[in-house]
Amino acid sequence: MAAPMKMTPKGLIDFFTTTGAIKRTVRTGWVREGVRNVEHVSDHMYRMSLMAMTLASEIPQLDRDKCVRMALVHDLGECLVGDITPHCGISDEDKYDKEKGAFERLSALINGGRFSTELYELWQEYEKQTTAEAQFIKDLDKFEMILQAFEYESAENRPGQLQTFFDSTKGKFQTEIVKQLVQELNQRRLGHMTQGTSDSSETNQSEADSSTT
Repeated sequence: MAAPMKMTPKGLIDFFTTTGAIKRTVRTGWVREGVRNVEHVSDHMYRMSLMAMTLASEIPQLDRDKCVRMALVHDLGECLVGDITPHCGISDEDKYDKEKGAFERLSALINGGRFSTELYELWQEYEKQTTAEAQFIKDLDKFEMILQAFEYESAENRPGQLQTFFDSTKGKFQTEIVKQLVQELNQRRLGHMTQGTSDSSETNQSEADSSTT
């Protein structure tokens, strides 16, 4: 006979369907910038988790398992409150309170127990930024965002037009391996911007030549 579950099937289904809304919650910053085919919060969290799994093994002092788990849940409260950005007109204190309430509601759905506690504690650790794991995941949060910005600039032929996202993260990275990735990304972006300027000049010249013939 199977051992009784502390987390009930009803509570688990409720938890999974509620958190499933993260797959339909768009990233507000991209919408504001008029990006096409905007990603969802779950897309951001997935690639962050992959980054954590890949990179944390290169940093001996980090608990890789905790890093992956933190990346998976750090924005989970947005399934209830949405993606709140500095442009939403909500103070940091109100944002924290809304997300705290969301995690409390999610924890209640699974009726307490070890995972319920872990879910809330991982989010709290990320928010407080007092551990090496939390600081690393915060770096990945910012890096994944600017990587996505570069990808949008490239895909939509908008070289340099999402500069705001790069400006918001400049000088804020703490982890050496992430700093190296940022440097590489900036070099690639500069090349893309230079190529875009060159292509634009050639197009304009071609149009000018055509108008004189």
